[in-house]
Amino acid sequence: NKGTEAEEIPENASEVKPNQGTLILDATCTPADIRFPTDLGLLNEAREKLDEIIDTLHEANGKIQRRPRTYRQKARKEYLNVSKQKSPKKNQLRKAVKKQLQYARRNLKIVDWMLQESTDSINLLSKRQQKLITTIRTLLDQQTKMYKTKVHRVEDRIVNLYQPHVRPIVRGKASASVEFGAKVAISLEKGYSRIEKLSWNPFNEANTLIETLERYKSRNGCYPEAVLADRIYRNRDNLAFCKKHGIRLSGPKLGRPVAKSLIKKAEKRIERQDAGERNAVEGKFGEGKRKYGLARITAKLEETAESMIVLQFLVMNLEHKLRVLFVQILNWLFLRKRDPVLAS
Repeated sequence: NKGTEAEEIPENASEVKPNQGTLILDATCTPADIRFPTDLGLLNEAREKLDEIIDTLHEANGKIQRRPRTYRQKARKEYLNVSKQKSPKKNQLRKAVKKQLQYARRNLKIVDWMLQESTDSINLLSKRQQKLITTIRTLLDQQTKMYKTKVHRVEDRIVNLYQPHVRPIVRGKASASVEFGAKVAISLEKGYSRIEKLSWNPFNEANTLIETLERYKSRNGCYPEAVLADRIYRNRDNLAFCKKHGIRLSGPKLGRPVAKSLIKKAEKRIERQDAGERNAVEGKFGEGKRKYGLARITAKLEETAESMIVLQFLVMNLEHKLRVLFVQILNWLFLRKRDPVLAS
């Protein structure tokens, strides 16, 4: 009998279950604990770190030869002359970047020469210093390319020497147009938040909607009845997918906006209701950044920072679970006081 019943079930039996629930989607940036990067400041820091590596190699070789000249005092003075200005002119800033780039390039050549002189010289440096040399080499290549082409954008741009995985994330907000850290796209379901995508490189959160809906279906056996999200999620692919599976995606229709007078009262009421419910995800971001430390990720390593972000969302979910249990206990105590028979 079990075999015949399995054969009678249609292949799309999982889609027979009606859509249930509401899913809220949004994305945010979790800023890393770094200083605001500038081209001039990064080049000066790279030059100073290379000077320290040269000192380490020179002292480890017993100071047999004279230390190579690096003009550290002159380079420091030229850097301060521009960095201390409140608003330096573009030509002054460009000349200062060129000089620091030349000083850093010179120091890097000296480091390479000292490492080639002795095969054991590389063992005199710590793993952190070896990784730092690789990062500085990439940084100088990027800065040279930007200087020659007179642009301020480059792929996989390094904004911190000790955290080369951190990338600039353009947010377009009044407080900070650009943030530096990991971008996190989350979904909110019944007060519980799930990380749908975490990346150090900027990405379009609208591309995560279909994958998020498929994961929702695998958990609950059906698609959500409604998805509350920003306008950025309302592209043609997402709208077609939601229409195919009977999912209501909040927000206005594509194309030319309709006059407000033509919008029905029911549609206005639904839009206001969706906007009110979607505030829950903004509150979740505020809770994480104000209370749990999402506003500043102090971990230095890429894997450690990702673990810290995931654990903070886990703790928020545990706190929400604790609040739900507390409310249930209070309701049970209140019901027991009024009617002990029903409470039992």
